[in-house]
Amino acid sequence: MSISDKYEAVIGLEVHAQLLTNSKAYSSDKNIYGATPNTKTSPITLGHPGTLPVSNSKVIEYAVKMGIAVNSNIRERNEYARKNYFYADLPKGYQITQDTTPICNGGCIEIKDENGKEKQIEITRIHMEEDAGKSIHDLDPFNTLVDLNRAGVPLIEIVSEPEIRSSEEAYRYIQEVRKLVRYIGICDGNMEEGSLRCDANVSVRIKGADKFGTKVEVKNMNSSSNVKKAIEFEIKRQIQLIEKGEEVVHETRSFNAANGGTISMRHKEEANDYRYFPEPDLQPVIITQEYIEKIRKTLPLLPKELFVKFTKEFGLSDYDANILIEEKEIALYFLEITKYNKNYKTAANIVNGTIKSYLNEFAIHISEFTISPNRIARLIILIDEGKVSNSVATSKIFTEMINSEDNPEDIAKNNNWIQDSDTDSLSEFVKQAIAKYPQKVEEYRSGKKGLIGLFMGEVMKLSAGKADPKLANKLVRKELEK
Repeated sequence: MSISDKYEAVIGLEVHAQLLTNSKAYSSDKNIYGATPNTKTSPITLGHPGTLPVSNSKVIEYAVKMGIAVNSNIRERNEYARKNYFYADLPKGYQITQDTTPICNGGCIEIKDENGKEKQIEITRIHMEEDAGKSIHDLDPFNTLVDLNRAGVPLIEIVSEPEIRSSEEAYRYIQEVRKLVRYIGICDGNMEEGSLRCDANVSVRIKGADKFGTKVEVKNMNSSSNVKKAIEFEIKRQIQLIEKGEEVVHETRSFNAANGGTISMRHKEEANDYRYFPEPDLQPVIITQEYIEKIRKTLPLLPKELFVKFTKEFGLSDYDANILIEEKEIALYFLEITKYNKNYKTAANIVNGTIKSYLNEFAIHISEFTISPNRIARLIILIDEGKVSNSVATSKIFTEMINSEDNPEDIAKNNNWIQDSDTDSLSEFVKQAIAKYPQKVEEYRSGKKGLIGLFMGEVMKLSAGKADPKLANKLVRKELEK
């Protein structure tokens, strides 16, 4: 048993999701990523004296959507608070957030643990707040630059209970959160651009202990894989300190993607350091049950619901279903195909295989894909009816459909790709194939059944690839076993 086996990790995650609103949280400034630095600001964003914030109703709507999606209790009376701290990229000197009255309490995110078992990670709270600006350290060798376009951009912060026990579970949790916010359309989930960010609170303790170890917060992880790497490093670092008899310091550390390690940034602030007090310029927001139900009706089928539908109703494997639900638009495209064709397995194979490969090859989104679900359904019918082989359908006909509006049936006919299902003509090809290899016939009859492929290959060659494989296989076996 290694030293690390003596310990268990205790991990809680704070996920910040930038909301896809047109304007900022408390002003009319445009919420646009990638604009020229410091062009999407106003006196309100910059905190000029005499300016007053106004609550963005879309922020409330999106927070409620997330609360419904994770089965949270949504608070009726919501109050705002000021969180005071000084950063160069926080021009007001405080952040408008929620303190004692988060809009959502409770709920959970479901993941699969490392053994494939379902595990629920409880949610502590979800609250609304605004983002700070962005400090840029790598453009000028002598100075830090500040872009305030991001200041005031609306966020929700999703805080988990410390129920995550490994870096792998943390990775899966982040993936599920990302999937959810994208499904309900409140955030694009792009961690590289900073629209989804994660802070990890990590501690270790002896297995079986009740008391938590000293917590360390890790920041600056711009991908799910970096969250995993940072947590793995931090767990090892803390175990090593404890084993050497040294103290784990309660601090904030930054992840360095270049070397996969963490470095100390500052001692961890406590809640009283921020001097929270009620925001005097914003009235409380009242959320009625009627409003919640109205929002609930706008939600699409969520990943878990689609997974159940695909596996229980459509009979797909867990593997196929999980790939389909990775992206909402892909899942909806697949669902559209099933309206026209009930061969769910073949439809899943084409979407997960042929279509996804094409999208990846040409770096395009499913919304840019030119073949309609109805045409894919008709392609599947050709396969089901035995008119074309699966390989011809997914390679030759599919390729033609990309550049043509013709129906797959017409494409197959015009290119002479329709399979020969005429028993008499196929029987002749079968006889010729078997007559060509008399020695192999004897070997087959002696038990080398794998030789069936040799005879099938010859039949396909004689028929110029047009023989119906299923029928040809049946006829070959029948002839060989006479």
